[in-house]
Amino acid sequence: MEEKLDKLFHLKERGTNVRTEVLAGLTAFVTAAYVLAVNPSVMSATGMDSGAVFTATALVCFLGTLVMALLTNYPFVLVPSMGLNAYFAYTVVLGMGYSWETALAAIFLEGVVFALISLTSLRDKIFNAIPLNLKYAISAGIGLFITIIGLKNSGLIISSSATLVSIFSFTGSMADGTFNTAGISVVLFLVGLVITGILMAKNVKGNILLGILITWILGIVCQLCGLYVPNPDAGFASLLPDFSNGLAVPSIAPTFMKMDFSHIADLGFLVIAFAFLLTSLFDTVGTLIGLGAKANLLDEDGNMPGVRGAMMGESIATMIAGVLGNSATCCSVEVAAGIAEGGRTGLMALTTGVLFLLSMFLSPIFLAIPSFATAPALVLVGSMMASSVLSIDFSDPSESIPGFLCFVGMPFCYSIVEGISLGIISYVGINLFCGKENRKKISPMMYVLAAIFILKYVLI
Repeated sequence: MEEKLDKLFHLKERGTNVRTEVLAGLTAFVTAAYVLAVNPSVMSATGMDSGAVFTATALVCFLGTLVMALLTNYPFVLVPSMGLNAYFAYTVVLGMGYSWETALAAIFLEGVVFALISLTSLRDKIFNAIPLNLKYAISAGIGLFITIIGLKNSGLIISSSATLVSIFSFTGSMADGTFNTAGISVVLFLVGLVITGILMAKNVKGNILLGILITWILGIVCQLCGLYVPNPDAGFASLLPDFSNGLAVPSIAPTFMKMDFSHIADLGFLVIAFAFLLTSLFDTVGTLIGLGAKANLLDEDGNMPGVRGAMMGESIATMIAGVLGNSATCCSVEVAAGIAEGGRTGLMALTTGVLFLLSMFLSPIFLAIPSFATAPALVLVGSMMASSVLSIDFSDPSESIPGFLCFVGMPFCYSIVEGISLGIISYVGINLFCGKENRKKISPMMYVLAAIFILKYVLI
């Protein structure tokens, strides 16, 4: 068996073995498995069935990673994007008013276009057209967007008519009798945030998943002690897993093949699909380069052989996500932990994918995890992504101002696409009128992208 696996995955050629790859795959699963708890929580805000989303999440992780492993033999794992699922739920559906079925159609269309781009040189033209500082700003902005969603889901940040947003009032919750639901949830979120932060600072493997589980267990203790009192009508369900149906896998029927293409000719729909595409493209290429360098998979020129296959794998996974009922996928940055354990081939990815498939039988556990336990994961993943802001060149206003508008636009407008739009339009606008040398920085593709976004504001 080991010889067959070596022949299939070229283990010796990359200086690894079956045991190392399997252990690396297990490590990658532990670090990335939090998406099984977070993704249903985020996507169900649209009205989607959380059980169906859970099953779809596990299947997308398995099938997408399987495709990636077979096409590339790289140790990369595909999971639903924790930025694009937020855009899907909170911007496209709750913000813009589209149905989740229409949003799924945009996901599928994005996957098709992504596949076509992966087969042509247009992939490189679009990616290279965006200035480096804007690429950093997009990553940082998505991090801030995820962070504010995590803070909102935790209950710590609430809406305020006077100041737009405000912090949760513990004295107020004690006065109105909501401390045993909303109040204790915020306390547990803060405790979980500190615990997860400590685990991350100490480089504990699986720190995010461990943080979620520890916070959830503390919540269960509070429920058993009477500090947390379930109130489903107010959105505070019991924290105890419901095993009344055994370990049956939740049906995927509520979300399977529910894509609605009736708005495909609308400009707004096309802009949404374009925003999914643009974000997926930048996220995928950047992550592949970063993980590829960590796994010593780049050549002497810094290029990754077989990157087209990796891009194709990402696009196929996204199309699968649209069909099954899920958000667009991305290459999980958390699998860097598996690469650090020595994972170098598709066998590591395949191991992680199989573990995601088996996790479907643990749905009562993952679906019982509350939002206050998953919110710290969103905030801390957001903090990791936001670190890209340090790479922006703030010494050049023609670069820093568009970058700033891009990354602050996402959380303040509560939309990834608005941040990208502000960044691209301002970049073209500022550099166009700052002399010949600045105009040289604007590629023809940037003019096209700016025109598309301006057209969006004029017509929508």
